[in-house]
Amino acid sequence: MSILINELNYVYSSGTAYEIHALKDVNLKIEDGEFIGIIGHTGSGKSTLIQHLNGLVKATSGGIYYNGQDIYEEDFDMKALRSKVGLVFQYPEHQLFETTIFDDVSFGPKNQGLTKEEAGLRAFEALRSVGLPEELYYQSPFDLSGGQKRRVAIAGVLAMRPEVLILDEPTAGLDPKGRDEILDLLAAMHKERGITIILVSHSMEDVAKYVGRIIVMNQGQVMFDDVPKKVFRHYKELEAIGLAAPQITYVVHKLIDKGIPLDPDITTVEEAKNAILKIWREKNGKSSGNEAQVSTAGADSENADHGNATGTASEKADSTEKTAGEEKTC
Repeated sequence: MSILINELNYVYSSGTAYEIHALKDVNLKIEDGEFIGIIGHTGSGKSTLIQHLNGLVKATSGGIYYNGQDIYEEDFDMKALRSKVGLVFQYPEHQLFETTIFDDVSFGPKNQGLTKEEAGLRAFEALRSVGLPEELYYQSPFDLSGGQKRRVAIAGVLAMRPEVLILDEPTAGLDPKGRDEILDLLAAMHKERGITIILVSHSMEDVAKYVGRIIVMNQGQVMFDDVPKKVFRHYKELEAIGLAAPQITYVVHKLIDKGIPLDPDITTVEEAKNAILKIWREKNGKSSGNEAQVSTAGADSENADHGNATGTASEKADSTEKTAGEEKTC
């Protein structure tokens, strides 16, 4: 279900000494089934933008169209829009309030006018979809770990069966394991359900790995809007506004400077690993006899997403690991 944003402007505290022009002439189209990442430094307008998408904030000027309908028309059903465009705020576990997990997730569907039985079925389905163990359903949400609370909060939005799911920094405050679990969950939902997902994040590694399109916000305007590889080509411009490319991008450019023929558009550790192993195989002219060694090196390199150095498969990979380590130290 498409969302069209046309010449959107928003001004905080208009007409006062504290006036801030948070959004300036924003034009975007979000197509059905996209997985989009929105990035930007603090104060760039990204959170203000997403709050417009389900009508929580009304634009100072400009328009937003959901499936061709102007959401600011007098007869537009804003309650229906908020059921279709779900928004998960940063630290959503702070919004948990019911005595049991099941009751908390059932609250949204009940508020939509569903019967207790229908809401219960929705809650059960949503909790299963986020991978929460069934034995926890009737416990207090406040007894859960941070990652589990985050899953419950997401389930509470999913229970309303939105067509668009917007998440503002959904991994903030989580440890690496919890972060990966939440992001893998979102990727699985996108693949299996075809749901449109809009992810606001400060992590360049996360957006490079998971999303298909990146929107870069700067001073209330759209600075870049393209696939990750094309956006991260502009890493110098991103640095100038307080952002950066994924760490592996800098490692790859360093290796290129040292004469290793890598693709400068590599944005994930997996891509870098595969490219380096391909070069090693071609240089050594070997295949089956070294498959086990190559496989071991590839497995070691998987840990690089969490700051570990790339696993070694030969002297070439040793050199790569050393370079990557030096780059991360910088």
